[in-house]
Amino acid sequence: MKITISTEKKQKPVGPLGFGKYFTDHMFKMYYTPEKGWHGAEVAPYERISLDPSTTVLHYGQGIFEGMKAYLSPQNEIKLFRPDENMSRMNRSATRMCIPNFPEDVVMEGLFELLKIEKEWIPTSEGTSLYIRPSIIATDEMLGVHSGHNYIFFIILSPVGAYYAEGLKPVSIYVEETYVRAVVGGTGEAKCIGNYAGSLIAGEKAQKAGYSQVLWLDAKERKFVEEVGAMNMFFVIDGILTTPKLTGSILPGITRKTILEIGRSLGYKTEERKISIEEVAEKAKNGKLTEAFGTGTAAVVSPVGKLFYKGEDVVINGNQMGEITQKLYDMLTGIQNSKISDTKGYMVTVK
Repeated sequence: MKITISTEKKQKPVGPLGFGKYFTDHMFKMYYTPEKGWHGAEVAPYERISLDPSTTVLHYGQGIFEGMKAYLSPQNEIKLFRPDENMSRMNRSATRMCIPNFPEDVVMEGLFELLKIEKEWIPTSEGTSLYIRPSIIATDEMLGVHSGHNYIFFIILSPVGAYYAEGLKPVSIYVEETYVRAVVGGTGEAKCIGNYAGSLIAGEKAQKAGYSQVLWLDAKERKFVEEVGAMNMFFVIDGILTTPKLTGSILPGITRKTILEIGRSLGYKTEERKISIEEVAEKAKNGKLTEAFGTGTAAVVSPVGKLFYKGEDVVINGNQMGEITQKLYDMLTGIQNSKISDTKGYMVTVK
């Protein structure tokens, strides 16, 4: 694999990192053409991508991405959390968006090389990590609604802190009843760029009302809980760790999958089913819904303290982080940061 080291080094950030504000010195790139397939994999200096005004992705949104994280262990080893799951999901998204599947082994090799070069960028303070953003965009230079023939695959890296400014303080969520995120049969279970563009208006509405994120309901009946803009949702109902069932309109989160596995290993009963927003509101009020939290690569585990629904705030667990949420957060982050033994093989060492 071709590797070109940058002769110009950026100054590393000092102080709070925020999320997605800073980028490292290098990136991974690979190209697709009908004649060569995927080819030209390389690690090169971070640079702008030049696109013609007619480029397909700018007009028809044919693009996908993933989100991953790297950590530095106490033994100074670079660790990745379930990267094989991300590669597999990205190829499923590619299939849904008519993008040629990529060779996962080549991308993993390129990612490993990139991370080794950028090792000094991996932050080690509590709650920080190196965020990894793989993306594919269609780059044909022509108009016409059809799948592209040429693509760029690239990976960029960003040292990050907590996704939400609140950190581990419970966030407040706005239940969206007008707009919808995705329908069954649509692109909801793919991590494609259009899904996020369509969610922005509801997100802005929520933020103006003083809430951190939007909770989406199903598109057909506006009745059943689906997911939050950046997270899958979990509720502790009657002592059962409960999350919405994957129906084709919900992103199959890797952190979601892991939390279900960890929950079972800790002895909690888990359930994946349809959950109505009315049930959530009613059981929160009568004390049978005792905790709520979101999960995702960016947010990891984020407690939810309030849901705005039907003109009022539904307060959960006194707007405090619950015991089960805390245990799951501690277990997952402990494994990611090498403080707890990884008995399930979630972490991959970069060599």
